[in-house]
Amino acid sequence: MVRASLMLLCLASPAAAQALYQTQDAAEHACPKDTVVWLNTRSDIYHFQGERWYDNTDEGACVCKKDADANGDQATENGQWFYT
Repeated sequence: MVRASLMLLCLASPAAAQALYQTQDAAEHACPKDTVVWLNTRSDIYHFQGERWYDNTDEGACVCKKDADANGDQATENGQWFYT
């Protein structure tokens, strides 16, 4: 019984429902009034466009910022912006 309850909790978690997009264009189409961020799916840290790790992690995807926040993902604290 405990095992079945635990399985249901995992299936109902927000992470299971979070939409991940392979491209920025796909994410922008899905959330046109929101900011698209790059989510490192291993660490659950997201990065903004222009930052060093945006689209530059081993595991990750584009997501809508509001969805990432609702899922409990955190913004990067150090930013590491690229300056051109």
